[in-house]
Amino acid sequence: MDLSILVKGGLIVTQNWKREVLKGDVLIENGRISGVGHVKSRADEVLDATGCVVMPGLINCHTHVAMALMRSVADDVKLEKFLDRTFAIDARRAPDDIAIGAALGCLEMARSGTTTFLDLYYSEDIIAKSVEEVGLRGYLGWAVLDEKFTTQKGKPIKNCEGFLRSHKNKPMIRPVVAPQGVYVCSDETLLEAKDLAARENTFCHYHISETRHEVYEFQKKKGKRPAEHLSEIGFLSRGDVAAHTAWLTINEVRLLAKAGVSVAHCPTSNMKLASGSVAPVPEMLKEGVSVCLGTDGCSSNNGLDMFLEMKFASLLHKTYRWDAGVISAQAALDMATIEAAKALGAEKELGSIEPGKKADLVILDCSMPSMVPTRTDNVVANLVYAGPSHAVRDTIVDGKFVLRNRVIQTVDEKKITKKAEAAADELMTKAR
Repeated sequence: MDLSILVKGGLIVTQNWKREVLKGDVLIENGRISGVGHVKSRADEVLDATGCVVMPGLINCHTHVAMALMRSVADDVKLEKFLDRTFAIDARRAPDDIAIGAALGCLEMARSGTTTFLDLYYSEDIIAKSVEEVGLRGYLGWAVLDEKFTTQKGKPIKNCEGFLRSHKNKPMIRPVVAPQGVYVCSDETLLEAKDLAARENTFCHYHISETRHEVYEFQKKKGKRPAEHLSEIGFLSRGDVAAHTAWLTINEVRLLAKAGVSVAHCPTSNMKLASGSVAPVPEMLKEGVSVCLGTDGCSSNNGLDMFLEMKFASLLHKTYRWDAGVISAQAALDMATIEAAKALGAEKELGSIEPGKKADLVILDCSMPSMVPTRTDNVVANLVYAGPSHAVRDTIVDGKFVLRNRVIQTVDEKKITKKAEAAADELMTKAR
């Protein structure tokens, strides 16, 4: 049985349906939240949160965590050169550096307040071990694509099926089917992926309409835009999470809404790669699409900081629409917490601080200069606009400390970063 923890005296950003901000306590018992507010119950351990914000763990809904090892490998170049460089390096990866890259990415997320993430990559069985060791919650999507495009050994759909079946009962791992995108997946592969997800009681996660080139080339081939075609063949399914969606028309937005597909908006990656368009997030929200946020991988974002992702998500749309209120701080925080949980089908378990939910919490030290002053009336704005990932003091996942008083509790962080440095050097040497 897990020890009970009383997080005492904090400013609690609950993210409940009222979006209440409370001064008080959070009681954790058996990995779940059992009390919020003024808690009189005793606990095995009391954690003083005076002068701190207590908030739900952030949820990163699109990344490639093992690519943390490929941070800053192709910057300030046109998209085609970026892709050539990234794919060339990625093709040379070995199992050991995938494992250490995943561990490095998980450490970065733990330190910056992310407790759950949705991944898209191959070798997710290797990545899963790193996720479990660090202690995060991973929704891991095994990349599915046509055999002629893959570097995987064997048939990707069969690899994915094996991963789903071997990991479906892991407490901190949720296996997912991840058809990579229409540019490497035939209709047959896409529909196989959909059927596999339905059989194994999971969902599909995929890239869609990330770039103009992707959309225009697909139109030349099929005569329709990607989302239109996916709807026509019956691929789009309730519970899917589509990443990027920077080049959607309003008709495609409505098709996603009708199908019940959520969108992982990745503003930093899209801006850095100069993808040339801004995802129509205001229209998505108006049409009822659940919008969450993702960092993408470290080769296109260079970091996994969800606090920055919230900030850029809000600011990008403000400047693009000439409307300072178009995506509010509260809306951005929703996208990184409760809306993200909804996108993952986990809104009853994650995304807010409420009795009965999983105890995934982040505690931020408000004495840090960038968090002064923090009050009930400005705390949400501070969380989104002040970029306070450096103020994260404690990260609790499933009722257990992953980060405590700024020290990683689960693994030897220095050993991992040292190994990651060496593995990155070796990988880059191979790529020259």
